[in-house]
Amino acid sequence: MAACEFSRSGMAGKLLSFESQLDKPDTTIYNLAHEFSQACSHGRNEAQADDLWMKMKEEAKKDVEQEPLLGSYYVSAILAHDTLESALATHLGYRLGTPSLPGPNLAQVFLAVFSEDCAIGAEVREDLKAIKERDPACVSYVQIMLNFKGFLAIQAHRVAHWLWLMSRGVRGLCCGHTPRCPGREGGAAGPCYGTVIGETAIIGDNVSILHNVTLGGTGEVVGDRHPKIGDGVLVGAGTHVLGNVRVGAGAKIGAGSVVLKEVPESTTAVGNPARLLGGRENPVKLTKVPSFTMDQTYEWSDYVI
Repeated sequence: MAACEFSRSGMAGKLLSFESQLDKPDTTIYNLAHEFSQACSHGRNEAQADDLWMKMKEEAKKDVEQEPLLGSYYVSAILAHDTLESALATHLGYRLGTPSLPGPNLAQVFLAVFSEDCAIGAEVREDLKAIKERDPACVSYVQIMLNFKGFLAIQAHRVAHWLWLMSRGVRGLCCGHTPRCPGREGGAAGPCYGTVIGETAIIGDNVSILHNVTLGGTGEVVGDRHPKIGDGVLVGAGTHVLGNVRVGAGAKIGAGSVVLKEVPESTTAVGNPARLLGGRENPVKLTKVPSFTMDQTYEWSDYVI
């Protein structure tokens, strides 16, 4: 764990070393990838196999065999890297880079944070596994890392939150989630289009959030004003949870719902405004964790139109 201690001076040193590489005229994404991989490997127990990363490299090789035109892209994004952290840092940097904030510079920031806090790498792997298990549209881990915007937004937010804790400027990495909001492991997001998460929101472990979800405030309160989402919650597409309300562990929120009051654990809330299936006095209790099953159907009764 010593290699993963938080260290602002250590991160600054890494950034300076990478900046010196950028000044070289022959610097490309390929030799940057090599430098990043070397930095990520430093301090890592080489005897500890990263089975998930090995699986991703195998997937990438198979993709290149099937479509040789992707060879150069897959080399720079996956195959040129020794670690998942190196590949992810480079990919995020170039996906989020702009003319005024170049991709290599952003990649330096991502890599430095990944190198300083090994726990983020573990959370990245849990996110990959969660999405692969829960999303029927997902065919490979490589597809998630290269193309799933929800996954990439979560990882950018993890870095933004870490930098916010270190009192660093992070506004360019917020991706719709304010950096103050902590991220948790095992989360799964769909396309992530239109998802907004307020700065005082808290999201538990193993939460599945689909697109166009707002975890926001009511506009009338300052301070702690955003929702608190428990472990194992499934938040359906187009849902708005507004105000400092709690959604209990294992609850399910139906698509298009507007939640303004507390949702007890292991219950289902649906509608605008949302109400509990079975009523608040005797709500229907769920027996399985909805974020794992991803079951968005309901035992409808009088609620059916």
